[in-house]
Amino acid sequence: MIKFKEKNIQILLVIITVMVTILRFLLNENGRVSPDSIRYMKFAHVLPEIDNTITPLGYPLAIKIFTFLGTDEFWASKIVGIVAMLFIVFFSWKKNFYSRESTVLVALFSFVSIFAVTLSEGCILPFVLLFLYASDQIIKGNIKTRNAVLYLSLSLIALYTIRYSSLFFMGAVGLYGLLFYKRQYGRSFLISGIISGVYIVLYKLLFIDYFNEDYIKQSLEIGLYPTSQLLKELFEGLATTFNPFIHMSDPGGGMINYGIYGLGALNIIVMIFLFTRSKLTNSEFFFVFTSVFGIVCSFFIQYFYPVDAIGYRILAPFSFPLWLVYFRKLFQLFDVKVYVIGILSIMSGVLFTWLSKGNYLENRKEVVHFLQSEKLDKVPLQFYLKSMEDLDKMQVAELVSTVNSNLEVTFKASDTLKKTTLTYYKVSQKIKIDKNKYQ
Repeated sequence: MIKFKEKNIQILLVIITVMVTILRFLLNENGRVSPDSIRYMKFAHVLPEIDNTITPLGYPLAIKIFTFLGTDEFWASKIVGIVAMLFIVFFSWKKNFYSRESTVLVALFSFVSIFAVTLSEGCILPFVLLFLYASDQIIKGNIKTRNAVLYLSLSLIALYTIRYSSLFFMGAVGLYGLLFYKRQYGRSFLISGIISGVYIVLYKLLFIDYFNEDYIKQSLEIGLYPTSQLLKELFEGLATTFNPFIHMSDPGGGMINYGIYGLGALNIIVMIFLFTRSKLTNSEFFFVFTSVFGIVCSFFIQYFYPVDAIGYRILAPFSFPLWLVYFRKLFQLFDVKVYVIGILSIMSGVLFTWLSKGNYLENRKEVVHFLQSEKLDKVPLQFYLKSMEDLDKMQVAELVSTVNSNLEVTFKASDTLKKTTLTYYKVSQKIKIDKNKYQ
């Protein structure tokens, strides 16, 4: 009877999660896109032409595949996010691999936000699950020798093809294999780490250098941020990442942030307590080891590579295994009561989404009418900005890109002389945008 009730809880929670994910981008003024989303959608639009090497091929290719259903790149990206979420749930159920934990995990509002946004983090999470499953089977001895190396190497290569930060997964696998070389599965991890490292070198030589031989020189810059700033951002990022209910803070500061950071910090302390109180299995230890390694590397790479501040989105691939192990420990202690966390997180997400709502569909109609009247809906566009920090103007560019994804941002004032170059003032005079009240 309990099993039957739990199955119903799981099904209901998944259905509600899908609905909230859809509402998350429909009740948003620009459909949950960002400056990076513009690059991804344009890349997908021009495939098989290679638009840039800043982003790996995997996510734009996934978007491109779903455009064959007759959708544009914006709607295809949303389908990718929802399919990714459903894959995690159904694969975990089918393989009986952290199935309860995965159901609660995808219901966390932070992960709902990830699946709703047009970014590669949502796309990579199913492949993180496949990577963890392959690792678990190898550690348990269900996959051995050549097959172990093959499956693990392929999973790492797939991860890297979606996000470059998967380099940290490769490093974790190689280091884990080195530390546990004497164990039967240790060599498989070490060899897989080496093979994936060779793949990175080949990828750099045959792909990145072919299209942009100066990529590394242009990207690396020592001393970008002071340590004091990075440590502050690390604490805030971890506290919001591991807050099960609220994954963002008030950028203006205030008392509310003490509660948000405090709850996240408390959850981290409970997590550490549970991991040290009860002995981790070999697979659980690998999951925790991989997550911590990825988080540490994500921090240190900021010293010489320009990335967004550490937060729930950047850390999603690395927090994913930690959440799985954490929820497993909670289920061992509290059984079905753990589903309450997912339910409360979804409720907080619905409340936030409603309070901060903007009407994407209405805004889209405005943009469609504007572009069609100007005969700019089918041609390559540019959008002029003085600076990426000009958020109001950037949001208009993001909104336009959801209708015509063949758009790129330009910072050259001379480009504004072209008919196909839009500016904030040119667009805002013609359309009325339903704004989010809680920017």
